[in-house]
Amino acid sequence: MPRADTLTPDTWIAAATEVLIDRGIDAVRIDVLAKALEVTRGSFYWHFKDREALLVAVLHAWRDGATEQVIERFEGQQADPQALLGELISLPFRGRSAQRAARVELAIRAWARRDALARQAVDEVDARRLSYISQCFSALGFPIAEARARAFILYAYEVAESLLTTQGTAAQKKERSALLQRLVTARLA
Repeated sequence: MPRADTLTPDTWIAAATEVLIDRGIDAVRIDVLAKALEVTRGSFYWHFKDREALLVAVLHAWRDGATEQVIERFEGQQADPQALLGELISLPFRGRSAQRAARVELAIRAWARRDALARQAVDEVDARRLSYISQCFSALGFPIAEARARAFILYAYEVAESLLTTQGTAAQKKERSALLQRLVTARLA
């Protein structure tokens, strides 16, 4: 366990995220986190004003890690839009990190069903992701309205695959992703 003087805001955010995943938002309390980290509650207040500040930080960390950093990584590749779409489609199948990301996503979406702050964060993340995917389709020459519709289809697939992890074998998942890529990039007559 970390020593109290070595704890950082990120330590508290990680602990809060784990509790959120395992037990839900109601269990994300300062006393629960302090016990898990084996420190006093007072240690928490060195880093955060209150529970609300911690929850905002959890949402920001999720947004940054699951959206902004992914987009930055893709943009840094400077790959063609077709290759980027393939990369996006493969995200739910990237091993343990994808499984963990799906668990965090599910927990935050469950929280957002009953909390306005979390709902706003989810809405902003969804809009940012959809915008980025739409840009990929636009770069392939699709008109803006069609690029947005295709982005929505791809994003809905991504969310479904990341949440329905036990549905199908690895071969079936690969077939689904290949079919989706053909469908969303095909020109309509």
